[in-house]
Amino acid sequence: MKRLLALVVCGILTGCDYTVPLVKTAELKIDPAVTGLWQRANGDGQTESLLVLPLNKQEYMVSYPAGSLHSMYARACLCRTAGMTLVQLEWIGTAKGDLPSDKRIFQYASYTVASNSITIRLLNADIVAKDANSTKALARSIADNKDKPDLFRDEMVFKKTRN
Repeated sequence: MKRLLALVVCGILTGCDYTVPLVKTAELKIDPAVTGLWQRANGDGQTESLLVLPLNKQEYMVSYPAGSLHSMYARACLCRTAGMTLVQLEWIGTAKGDLPSDKRIFQYASYTVASNSITIRLLNADIVAKDANSTKALARSIADNKDKPDLFRDEMVFKKTRN
């Protein structure tokens, strides 16, 4: 079981989707509703934690799965494109001190907070061009595909356990 989790985490980190950011400097203020410790049961019935901390007024520090030997860390900020507000995640390393092995360090997600839960959906790299070589090209690809029902991957729902 631990081995499977390690493979999944490594796959997520090395499987980051994009090489370019949508924003180079965070300008939007963070949403305080997303900060805190969130948990969900994964497909194996194990509990996964997501920790979102305010890093400053415009950025978050994210750890997933938090509290694990396989935790990954990202800087995150909000950004707007194609009429949507997305979270830009820049994966910077793991709890073991591993750094990203290539330049695919960015992922983008939508989120909604309702009551004590957060629903997160990652941008689908099969729909939005993974090979976008500039911020402008990535933003254009998102705009061109924004009405497709599979623009985002399956949702992940977490319950808030601590502010």
